[in-house]
Amino acid sequence: MITPNFKLSAVALAVSSLFVFESAQAQSETVNTNKTQEEQTKKSKEETKNPEEKAKALDSMRKASAQKNAALLKAAPEQNSQVVQKVTVNGSKQSDIDLRRNSIAGKIIVGREELDRDGDSSVGEILKRLPGVTTGGRPGRGGDIRMRGMGGGYTQILLNGERPPRGFSMESLSPDQVERIEVMRGPVAEFSTQAIAGTINIVLREEYHPKDVDLKLSLGMEQGRVAPNLSITYPGQLGELNYALSASIFKNGQNDYGTSQRIEQADDGRIQLVQDQIDQTKRESSGIHFTPRFSYKFESGDNLTVQPFLMTSRSHSRTSSAITQTPELPDPVTHLAPVASANSNGNSDSTFFRFNSNYQHRFEDTAKLTLKIGGGVGRSNSDSYRTQYASNGNQLNVITDVNNTRDNSFSTGGKYTTPVGDKQNLAAGWDIENSQREQKRVSLDNGRPQFSDSGDNLDASTRRVAAWVQNEIDINAQWSGYAGLRWEGIKTHSSRSNYIVDNSTSVFSPIVHAVYRIPDFGKDQIRMGLTSSYRAPSLNDVIAVPAISPLNGPTRPDRTGNPNLKPELSRGIDVAYEHYLKSAGIMSVNLFVKNIDDLIRRRTEQVKVGNELRWVNSPINIGHALAKGIELEAKFQTQEFFPEGPAIDLRTNYSRFWSNVDDVKGPNNRLDQQPTQTANLGMDYRVSGLPLSMGGNINWTPAYVNQTSDTQTSSYGIKRQLDVYTLWKLSPNAKIRLSASNLQANDSVNGTTVYVGGVHYLQSNRSKTYTVFNLRLELKL
Repeated sequence: MITPNFKLSAVALAVSSLFVFESAQAQSETVNTNKTQEEQTKKSKEETKNPEEKAKALDSMRKASAQKNAALLKAAPEQNSQVVQKVTVNGSKQSDIDLRRNSIAGKIIVGREELDRDGDSSVGEILKRLPGVTTGGRPGRGGDIRMRGMGGGYTQILLNGERPPRGFSMESLSPDQVERIEVMRGPVAEFSTQAIAGTINIVLREEYHPKDVDLKLSLGMEQGRVAPNLSITYPGQLGELNYALSASIFKNGQNDYGTSQRIEQADDGRIQLVQDQIDQTKRESSGIHFTPRFSYKFESGDNLTVQPFLMTSRSHSRTSSAITQTPELPDPVTHLAPVASANSNGNSDSTFFRFNSNYQHRFEDTAKLTLKIGGGVGRSNSDSYRTQYASNGNQLNVITDVNNTRDNSFSTGGKYTTPVGDKQNLAAGWDIENSQREQKRVSLDNGRPQFSDSGDNLDASTRRVAAWVQNEIDINAQWSGYAGLRWEGIKTHSSRSNYIVDNSTSVFSPIVHAVYRIPDFGKDQIRMGLTSSYRAPSLNDVIAVPAISPLNGPTRPDRTGNPNLKPELSRGIDVAYEHYLKSAGIMSVNLFVKNIDDLIRRRTEQVKVGNELRWVNSPINIGHALAKGIELEAKFQTQEFFPEGPAIDLRTNYSRFWSNVDDVKGPNNRLDQQPTQTANLGMDYRVSGLPLSMGGNINWTPAYVNQTSDTQTSSYGIKRQLDVYTLWKLSPNAKIRLSASNLQANDSVNGTTVYVGGVHYLQSNRSKTYTVFNLRLELKL
């Protein structure tokens, strides 16, 4: 029987032998390079000896080398112990590139270095630079995150592998509270398969070495308004309890300026109406994030981790609007004069708290069981007060909206993992999640409900149940595979005073991934995936809670839900080639095709609500769509190819998207809000001889047009954003960073066209964007 001590000694001997051999080889190479011309001439003469003498000489050299190596190995015990000690204590952590390469399913890892690099104030600003990722909204004001160009709802956002609480905004999450971001292009059975475009998992700050206390103080500047932000991470240890206390506090103010124009034009070209509007908004907001983490290791080897998450924020806004209309026609329903100006005030505050706990038990056969329990509560309150006036200054009406929402959630699950032989890892698990929403909303126009049911209370609940199994296998040196199956059931129930809505769906999702490591091509590999995923209707899409538009019309409709919606189902193919460079760089090409059934699309129509006609936008299932694309990426150091060149890191990616919706006529019948392409180009430069580095990134999405229905078209202007930064290392534990976001500050432009009853309704919007400067001091105490 081989004992552990014998194994350790053998490993130590092998490591030290390799060390001694390399040292001897290095010394030999040094001697050889310093040989005199005379020795080289002598060697040349010896090579001309007859074969018998040459063979004897070689045999003598081998014996001498063997005796020398034996003597060196005999004298190596002290070196052996030193080498073993070094390997045991200083085990290295895998880099982001290594984690990406070793994953069977396609994954991009964004670690702390990249999170800190550009001095971004929000996670969304970081994600927009990744391959195939775009953001809604205008630069500097955030928006929903979209992978592969697909609109909102196709990308799954997770927080520590769990669904974030309702109302959670990625834009309000400081990068300082994040440990890493995992971007998964293809679904896996362990996580929900509500990820037709992909999954973004935000992992909050983890444990730190006890000596590292991170303190970051930043001052942002936009149009002369200062936005302070303070972030701190304090780690510690009490016996077997490790903890890291992370928190940040922020405050900012913003001014927004936008113009819009609405034109109604008949088929004969006659302009029936022109309406111009100017909006100016001032907004102040503040918030606190608290993300501690506690980890306790039991004597048995079991481990318990608890991570709470608290986010609280509040904001106040004031908006003034000026409206001109030609000709000045009275409202067709109320017969009042047209609105010429309006003043609005709005307040909102929200608090979300969630905790995740994870208990891990290891069995003697190396299997392990992980149990998790989580829960959360949230509240969101908002109110708005809008007064509208005629051109002569007379008050026309007062529109008020008060919304109070309460959310509660509870989740539990588990995972059992066991190796099968030396090359397989089998895992199975389950997930259960229950959430409850209570909403009280009152929307009044001059004291009268805007909708006949406005003011009713809403109770809604969602239950998710899932079971899954997956197997990872190393088939041989070249092939690794993954097979998974997940079943997910979702039931939504809501009740109001006059009706009850029930919506139930269930989905089976088989998933297969494979990696082929190309022989004799270094670390290069090919990825393949056959996946099933889906997109469930959101709660607001299912429950018919109205959202009122003060200036109701075909281009500014009210929004409501549809209780009969079905989920979108998708089957996808992914193929990728990854070329890994020596200096932690990568070049990759990724191709994907997504086949989507029961596509959900919002439609606008005029309906009778109470005693008046209003334009209402609601979702429906319309049929089939096909989406495909190519994503190119390159990240490398220029010294990889030009060793004598400057220390520059280059980052670039380009994505091209295509899609078509069968039930919508072309030529631009793509998925809603899908651009045709997007690209990024970034650079980091380390100045030789100085503790100074600088860099920047330009993000580009061209203008594009979407045909959302046979009668409605949406257009989006070009989007360019240039960000730059400089970083000065004052000392090993102190840095100062200056960054500028959105240097060009181009206007954001979009529009909508609706054709109804022989009239073209055209709506165009233009909003200013602004450059944001940020000065940040980073300390390790």
